[in-house]
Amino acid sequence: MAIPLLETIDIKGKTISADALLTQRQLANYLVEDRQAHYHFTVKGNQPTLLEDLTLYFQERKEPDFISVGFEHGRIETRKIWATTELNGYLNFPHVGQAFVVERERVDKKTGEISNDIAYGVTSRTPDQANAQQILKTNRGHWCIENSCHYVIDWNYDEDRSRIRTGHGPENLTRLRRFAVGLIKSKDAKSVAQKMRQLTMNVRLVFDYLRMTKNTQVVKAG
Repeated sequence: MAIPLLETIDIKGKTISADALLTQRQLANYLVEDRQAHYHFTVKGNQPTLLEDLTLYFQERKEPDFISVGFEHGRIETRKIWATTELNGYLNFPHVGQAFVVERERVDKKTGEISNDIAYGVTSRTPDQANAQQILKTNRGHWCIENSCHYVIDWNYDEDRSRIRTGHGPENLTRLRRFAVGLIKSKDAKSVAQKMRQLTMNVRLVFDYLRMTKNTQVVKAG
């Protein structure tokens, strides 16, 4: 699904970030070889060998390459990053420029509760193209977009209260919802919720909005 969507966008020289679902060799080759772009991928269990290699290498971490501290949503968040080029020729993944691990510690200012999480990743950018601070910034930017998208979906679809639990149902519905929100945003709609209300139960208007028919009428994006 990702490659056809990227075909319509000028991404030369840009960094395309993606979560673990899209950490795929085909997409990495497409971005670097076909589009002269860069990737910034999260590594999780769907790439078990890659995740195992990164986990083993970063198991005994020393001083981080960069530390960032932020204050938001009633929390103090400390982010640490370690990056390396030593795995470039070893990892079974194309065009690796650096591998990295990000450790996040959050402290709730009201309760004092502490939470930690660790994220592994790979990027095609070399140290000359992106140092540890820049990699951390890209990583942070990706998750800001992810969180924003989740908020929009939950607000408009009440996704967190969905009762769909069986098989691939939750994952498939989330993809459809994200796809719908992405389409609306791609048309520069001022409000996703307002546009959804306008298009609901009006198939003709949906076709016009997406310009899917020969006799499409012009519909304003907002």
